[in-house]
Formats: sequence, C-alpha cells, structure tokens
Amino acid sequence: MPKVDVLLGLQWGDEGKGKIVDVLTPEYDVIARFQGGPNAGHSLEFHNIKHVLHTIPSGIFHKGKTNLIGNGVVIDPVIFTREIEALEELGVYPRDDIYVSKKAHLILPSHRILDAATEASKGDTKIGSTLKGIGPTYMDKTGRNGLRVGDIVLPDFIEKYNFLKNKHREILRQYDFEDDPENYEEEWFSGIETVKSFKLVDSEHFINRLIKENKSVLAEGAQGTLLDIDFGSYPYVTSSNTICAGACTGLGIAPTAIGEVLGIFKAYCTRVGGGPFPTELTDETGARMRKQGNEFGSTTGRPRRCGWLDLPALKYSIMINGVSRLIMTKADVLTGFKTLKICTGYKSNNQVLDSLPFDTAQPLEPLYTELKGWDEDISAINNYGELPPEFTGFIEYIEKETGVPVTIISLGPSRSATVFRHPDQGRIS
Repeated sequence: MPKVDVLLGLQWGDEGKGKIVDVLTPEYDVIARFQGGPNAGHSLEFHNIKHVLHTIPSGIFHKGKTNLIGNGVVIDPVIFTREIEALEELGVYPRDDIYVSKKAHLILPSHRILDAATEASKGDTKIGSTLKGIGPTYMDKTGRNGLRVGDIVLPDFIEKYNFLKNKHREILRQYDFEDDPENYEEEWFSGIETVKSFKLVDSEHFINRLIKENKSVLAEGAQGTLLDIDFGSYPYVTSSNTICAGACTGLGIAPTAIGEVLGIFKAYCTRVGGGPFPTELTDETGARMRKQGNEFGSTTGRPRRCGWLDLPALKYSIMINGVSRLIMTKADVLTGFKTLKICTGYKSNNQVLDSLPFDTAQPLEPLYTELKGWDEDISAINNYGELPPEFTGFIEYIEKETGVPVTIISLGPSRSATVFRHPDQGRIS
C-alpha cells in the first residue's frame, strides 16, 4: 500500500510550497490540503501568468488529478468562489477535480469582523493577523461552536448560522467595533451556494479508500513550521498545526500512512507581521533581499522581513517533522552577494545556544558562519553539475549540518526553473 507523502514549510511560511506542489503533481494521483485557510497564499507561475491559490490545493492546474480540501482546513465561501471564478477565467474548470470535506469549518462574516476587532485592540502587541477570520474560526472549532461544510445541506443550517452570528455580535459589543455581519451576508450566502455545487465528502473515508486503491497522495501544508500553534514562536503563530502531525488530524490518516516528509525552506529567511526573527536584516542587505526576491505577501501584499538562513531553526523544524528530504527555494535571489552568512547558533546573556530557546522573544544575537557567494546567473540552469562551486558548496554545507539531503532546488518562480538533484533516482517515489 502506498504511503502519503507530506510537503510542508520549515520556516515562517512563504517558502514556495505552491510551486513545488505544482511541479510534483504529475507524480501523484491526489493532492490534499490538510490545514490553514485563505490566510495562505500559494503562488504558481507558468505561461508567464502568476496564479495565487488560497484554499484550493496546488495540484488543480493538472487536469484529472484529485484535489481534496481536508477537514483541517477552514473555508471562506466568498474567497473560495473568487478562486473558482479566477480559475474558470483561465480555462480551468475544477468542479470535477475538487472534493471538499464535510468536516471542514466555515469562516463566517462575523469571524472576519472579530479578527479585525481583536487585532485592533492589541495596539503595539499585534501578531500580524491577515484579518481573514482564521483565528476566530479555529477558536469556535475548539470551543465546539463552529459551523462545518456538512451543515450547509442540513435543514437547520440558517438557525445554526444565526445563533453563531448573534453570539459573535455579543462579543463585538465589548470592542465597540462598528461593523455588522449582515453587510456581507448576500455575498457570503452566494458563496455557500458555490460550495454546495462541489462534491462534499466524508474526507477521512474518502482519502483512506484512495490509499487502499493504491493511489499516490501528496499532503499539502500551509504556512510554516515556525508558525505552528504548538511549536512555533508563540503567540506570533497561526491557529492550526502546520507540522507533519497536522496531516494526520487534518485528513484523517494514521501516522503509519506517512511516507516521505518533504521540507521546503528558502535559501534565506523571511517573516510577515510581528514576532521574533533572530537573523532579521534591517539594513541595505535586507532591503536588497526583499527587492531581488520580490518579498511581498501574496495574501496581504505586506513587505516581508528578510534575513540570513537560520540553521538552528531549520534543524528544529526538521526534528519536529521528521523531514526525510529537503527542498531549497529562491536560491537565485542570493546571486551577487559576495558573502553569504548562515546562522549556526545564538548568543544570549553571555551563553551560546545551539537551538531555539523557549523564550524566542529574548534578545538573541546570531552567530554566523560565512561562505563565499557567486555572481553567475543560475536561473536558467537545470543540471546540478552546471551550478557554480560556491553554490554547490552552500548546499553541501547545509546537508552536512542538517544530515538531510537537498534533493530539489528551485531557481525561480516558473515550473522550468527547477533542478532535481538526483534525476537518476526519479523525482519523488
């Protein structure tokens, strides 16, 4: 019986998961999103067109592949509808290929208002929410108040909706926040009709049946490990489990079903919003990284904070997830930097730390190892042997330090700008 391979981010999100899933989709029968919501923005680029997906799995551009939105995902019917419409404008008609879990939770208009109200109330302690209603939706899920996709076909759906909306109104009164869910209901209920037009499934049975039928499955994560609700830089985290274990709870598969764990990381680090970032560069170097990497959020448009690669954080993510293969993205962004720095530890209160401490908000001075950079344009290279020695030295240093092979390297946003390190071994089996 085939195993479910899991692909996830190892940093603070924005690692380039969408492109890699799209590139790997031909090797799989099923692509399954297992957590997160429209706060994620998975970017794909081909035929000189950039596509950004928020809820829909990144395998959707390959006709005939099964794309499952799992129970761990939260869905905004309005954003989901816009995504479908954008796909149809491109000539992609996804209704035959998308399946939606009945146990996935719905984001209500009042969830988005609550998100904005609570974030505004925090002042300087804002966590950098995308204001998509993700946090309040997951709070209702754990508080056993949430609405699920399966509820929309039940006779008491409107009653359940109104009960939760009025509950939210009571909470909003405490914030003195002037907005009302009814302002957005017409579009939201129209979105509900869109969701109804898709195949709604008991996803845990659906996915396990496909596995028994020897279908190959790639589980697609959103955000990144360092934003995990349990293991990220709390409280500056997302509201779901972004780690490998989240694929089990977000799809309804057993831990024994997990095969390869594919961890994606950038050749440097970025972060959106607040929270600790030990290697952050607020100087010209950081600005240059941002410009060369076009580091602006695909969901929010906000400029991303940039910094050097953080090895202790990367090793932590590898450990938590059991990563078996590494995928490096955006290495081309570092072209032209004479010296590359890699953080190998931190100094805090006259102590040297080789791993992330509990209190990541404490002042952490990064300790760097320096490597020589490269000047050659590597964006059109498809063969690992043609890459400059400084680049391959950079890769090999990371492999030596982490103990995990870097098997795929992305050198640009397009599908073709991808180097498979060991093509003789196949892609991902």
